[in-house]
Amino acid sequence: MSNEATISAIGRRKTATARVRLTPGSGKILINGRPYDDYFPVTSFQGMVLKPLEIAKSRNTYDISANASGGGVGGQAGAVSLGIARALLQISTELRGPLKAEGLLTRDPRMKERKKPGQPGARKRFQFSKR
Repeated sequence: MSNEATISAIGRRKTATARVRLTPGSGKILINGRPYDDYFPVTSFQGMVLKPLEIAKSRNTYDISANASGGGVGGQAGAVSLGIARALLQISTELRGPLKAEGLLTRDPRMKERKKPGQPGARKRFQFSKR
């Protein structure tokens, strides 16, 4: 595994972060040392991870190793997807159009709103009493 052939990128979604490394290989995908279909048992999350590779038509071209941390399972799947898309973009800039058209290069900015002082939650207020 030569260092020049390894491409790395970072993907984030909500509070999840994924550091992704692409190396030329046979198409093995490991997330936190486990196969991706074992780590993400839900098929929609598996599809989310594979989507950038299918658009780039390089499903069995690269071995992918990702370290995902923070957030939940869905956030981590989105973070891995963004990391893979960004890594593929470093390999070939012609993929920018197709990946962008599918919305795979956009970082999802939606996050949990913070709790404000003087109220029980982000938006909820304490019960108002006139008297």
